Amino acid sequence: MSAEPAAHLRPAWSRACAGVVGAVLVAAVAACSPVATEASGAAAATSSPTTAVAGAEPSPTPTPTPSTSPTPTPATAPSNPARPATTAPQAPAGSALAAVAGLAVKGRAPKTGYARDQFGPAWADVDRNGCDTRNDILNRDLTDVVTKAGTHGCVVLTGTFHDPYSGETIAFERGQATSSAVQIDHVVALSDAWQKGAQQWSAQAREQLANDPLNLLASKGSLNSAKGDGDAATWLPPNKGFRCAYVARQVAVKRSYGLWVTTAERDAMVRVLSTCPGEPLPTGSLVTSPPAAQAAQQAPAPQAPAPQPAASTPVPAAPAPAAPAADPDVYYQNCTAARAAGAAPLHVGDPGYRAGLDRDKDGVACE
Repeated sequence: MSAEPAAHLRPAWSRACAGVVGAVLVAAVAACSPVATEASGAAAATSSPTTAVAGAEPSPTPTPTPSTSPTPTPATAPSNPARPATTAPQAPAGSALAAVAGLAVKGRAPKTGYARDQFGPAWADVDRNGCDTRNDILNRDLTDVVTKAGTHGCVVLTGTFHDPYSGETIAFERGQATSSAVQIDHVVALSDAWQKGAQQWSAQAREQLANDPLNLLASKGSLNSAKGDGDAATWLPPNKGFRCAYVARQVAVKRSYGLWVTTAERDAMVRVLSTCPGEPLPTGSLVTSPPAAQAAQQAPAPQAPAPQPAASTPVPAAPAPAAPAADPDVYYQNCTAARAAGAAPLHVGDPGYRAGLDRDKDGVACE
């Protein structure tokens, strides 16, 4: 009876043992897998802090190996170094570019008071050659000139004009409707001169500037009108090939007359003349020294004030001598009595003089 239960239970025990053995095998296989090992190690590291195992020696901390800084390699200079910035060319002596450095630089003064007649009548005969300035310049700047009979070669009737401002050729013909095709330009405009020193000049000096051949060029009429009172910073001839000569003439005029330039004007002059550093400075002005310098030379030298005498204590004036007292023993009742006694006229201090006899109170009685 007892053997039957044991035989009955054997299969269940066997099955339980087989299950346990199977589980152990699966775990062993899993433990030997590299992926499982890494995963389990990571899980253990994040789930619980590291606990030192009793009896196990701590792993020694490895000594850090100092890193060696690489020795810097010196930079090698490039085989083709960069060129220095371009500078303005050297200005030769006697050139217009060199003369720019001698011009005073100031701001533009107000135009207040300017009028064309401040520079004298238009086209006066300042050189006294019997011909007005306009016709002088036309004779100089035109070719194939024909003059009016009876004017001693002065009045230009026709001519050919090669305009330097535009590069055009103009057939000039004198006439009310045609003469304006060729005008005479003040290279340094009169209004510009007024604002840069000329307003301080005498009327004669301003008239010289307005008629100075150095400051005058025949030009195409429309371009002269377009220029107005512009300086080198605001207007230049359209013909670029003439700009050096044009600016050089402006420099010469301003240098001859002592006119100043603005900063922008000076910079424009240098910019143009740097393209032609050998451009000569024109000559031939009517003046030999700036008007401002002439005025300074003509002005009388200031006189030193006369030395003042040293202050002294004033000496009181001596009192006038007192009139002598009249002799009380002489008495004249009137001037008739004084005349009868031969004492007239009686002066102050004379015996018998008294104020009653001196009617006009002049100190003389019984005149």
